[in-house]
Amino acid sequence: MHIPDGFVSPPIAVATGLASATALFFACKRSQAAFGIRRAPVLGLTTAFIFAAQMINFPVAGGTSGHLLGGTLAAIILGSPWAGTLCIATVLIIQAVLFADGGITALGANIFNMGVIGVWVGWLLTQTLQRLFGGSKGRLPLAAGIAAAVSVVVAAVACAIELALSGTAPVTIVLPAMTGVHILIGIGEGLITGGVLTYLATARPDLLPGEQQQFKGWSVPVISIFLVAGVLSLFASAWPDGLEKVAEDSGFIDLASKVRVIVPTPLADYGIEGLGPIGTSIAGLVGAAVCFGVAFGIAKVVKPKNA
Repeated sequence: MHIPDGFVSPPIAVATGLASATALFFACKRSQAAFGIRRAPVLGLTTAFIFAAQMINFPVAGGTSGHLLGGTLAAIILGSPWAGTLCIATVLIIQAVLFADGGITALGANIFNMGVIGVWVGWLLTQTLQRLFGGSKGRLPLAAGIAAAVSVVVAAVACAIELALSGTAPVTIVLPAMTGVHILIGIGEGLITGGVLTYLATARPDLLPGEQQQFKGWSVPVISIFLVAGVLSLFASAWPDGLEKVAEDSGFIDLASKVRVIVPTPLADYGIEGLGPIGTSIAGLVGAAVCFGVAFGIAKVVKPKNA
C-alpha cells in the first residue's frame, strides 16, 4: 500500500505530511515511558523484523499480492500505539529513502495510513476484543489477528479517499477496488500477526510487554530476521501489490512515472544491479540492519531521563 509519487495531489501530500509529523511528535513524547535500557533492543528488533517481513509479498486473488503492514503487531509487541507509530514510520522512511519504495512526496500519506491509522485501529480494536474475550492473554493472538485484518482495510479506505480527493480516480471506482483487494490482504495480515504473537507468547515472552523476564538474548530474533530478510525475501510473489493492481486496472499507474522524486540509491527496488538474487538478499540484510540501528537510536533518545 506504499503510495508512490504522483498519486496524491500537493494539498493532500501537505495535509497528510503535517498530520504525520504531528503524530510523530506526540509519539516521541508519549513513548518516553515505554523505553529504557531493557526495551530499546525490542524496538530495534521489532522494526527490523517488520521491514524484513514487508519484503515478502504473498499472492492473493486475481494476480495480486500483499504484504504485512505490521502496525498492529508492532503496537502489541511494544505495548504502546505511540511506539508502534514510531516503528512503522521508521520502516517507511527507510524504505522510501534507501529502496525507492513509496514516494518521497507521499511519505506523509504513507505514514498517516499505515503508521497512524493502521497502528491505532489495530491497537484499539485489539483492546476492545480482549475485553470482550474476558481479558485472557491466551486470546491475545486471536484478538490481534482480527484487529490486524480490519486495520488493513481501514488503512486502504483512507488511501482510497486520499486518491479520490487528489483527483487521481473517482471514489466510486477506487474505494470499492481498494477495499475489496485489501480484505483479502487483511486475512494474510491477521494470520501472520496471530502466528507471530502465538510464537512469542510461548517461546519468547521476554519480547512482550508486561513480562518480568530479563531479555534472553539476541541470537534467535536476529537469526530469524536475517532468514526472513536474506532468504525468504527471495520467494516473494512478483505480482503487483493491492494498490499497484488497482492503479493498473483503473488506469492511473502511469502517474507514478510522470512525477517522481528520485533519491540516488544503489538499493532501489530491493536489489543491487547485476547481482540478481544475491543483491536482493544483501538489500534485505542491509535494510534490516539500518532499521534496527535507527530504531535502537530512537529508543535511546526518547527514553526517560531517569532510565
